[in-house]
Amino acid sequence: MSAPGRTAIRVSVVIPAKNDAERLASCLAALAAQRRQADEVIVVDNGSSDGTARVARAAGARIVPCAEPGIPAASSAGYDAATGDLVLRLDADCLPQPEWVERVVAAFADAPDVGAITGGATFADGPRWLRTPLAAVYLAAYVAATAPALGHLPLFGSNLALRRRVWHDVRADVHRHDPEVHDDLDLAFHVGERHVIRYRRGLGMRMSMRPFGDDVGSFGVRLTRGFRSVLVHWPRDFPPLRWLRLIVRRATGSQTDRMPRPHRRADLA
Repeated sequence: MSAPGRTAIRVSVVIPAKNDAERLASCLAALAAQRRQADEVIVVDNGSSDGTARVARAAGARIVPCAEPGIPAASSAGYDAATGDLVLRLDADCLPQPEWVERVVAAFADAPDVGAITGGATFADGPRWLRTPLAAVYLAAYVAATAPALGHLPLFGSNLALRRRVWHDVRADVHRHDPEVHDDLDLAFHVGERHVIRYRRGLGMRMSMRPFGDDVGSFGVRLTRGFRSVLVHWPRDFPPLRWLRLIVRRATGSQTDRMPRPHRRADLA
């Protein structure tokens, strides 16, 4: 409950989905079991031909249709539709632990100068002994490959959150109409330009091992899209130029999200 005279922070959860009804049902069940319930769950139906919309409706989620193909368009449509002060994003094949929403909200309460928070994940399927170490290698490789281009931490699409006003600040700049970019990496370029991104351990997320179950061709597509997600930001964000710009912003204090009266953790529960 909120303290007297204060307004509770609203939380929106966004899930882009296409033809993933079975996994989506498990994801929505995990969200329904959260200790701190989201104020709204938005499923962006990206042109599904299966029961994705039916599953979302049965779980009480708000359905946002998005006919434009591609995860960038679907994610952006969900962020646009969100009404919460905080917008949390995960994939349809993710299984958040019961404390996920609660911990994300607390992380923002503890860091009023941060505009976006991202976390890691462990695999929910595959060989049990391999789930945690393989996920750690997978995410470490992602950070190592993208941080030099960004000049800061990337955002991880299976476990990220941002303040809604931060999304409104960058929504006109993201490459939402390009289905060949990774939406989380593209979002990191734009959010990290003017706002602080932080990594938070232990948020409580599990994800599918699908990245390793795809065929070689699919993995090649992922890799190609990764390169494209970087190159579409050049020459403006060519690393030396971007690094210098970020250094200046940080030195002058213009890269901050600090509010005059930050909410206390008790007000965000």
